[in-house]
Amino acid sequence: MLGKRLPKLNWKKLKGLIPAITQDFKTGKVLMLGFMNKAALKKTLTEGKVTYWSRTRKKLWTKGETSGNFQLVKQIWLDCDNDTLLIKVKQIGKVCHTGHKTCFYQKIK
Repeated sequence: MLGKRLPKLNWKKLKGLIPAITQDFKTGKVLMLGFMNKAALKKTLTEGKVTYWSRTRKKLWTKGETSGNFQLVKQIWLDCDNDTLLIKVKQIGKVCHTGHKTCFYQKIK
C-alpha cells in the first residue's frame, strides 16, 4: 500500500524499537504512543494499517485486530534525530482500551 521501503534507521542504536507517536491526520490530536520494531514498520508500510510491537505480549499487534478500531496510515514522518516516528492516521473507532478517543485523557495538575 505505502510501499516496502524502510527508512535507514540504526536499529541497534534504537535497541530494536522505535517510539511511534500516532496523531489524527485531520485534527492533529495526539492519539497514542506505541513502539515498532523493523517487522512492525514494514508491515505498517505494506498494509497501510498501523502495526506495533507489543512489549507486554512480545509480538506484533495491528491496532484494531480484535476491536475493529484500526488506524489507517495517511503519512509517516521521521524526526530529525532518526529515533522517533510520527504517524498521521485516520482513526476508526476509539483509540484507548478504556474507551476514550485518545490515550492521553488524564491531565496532571
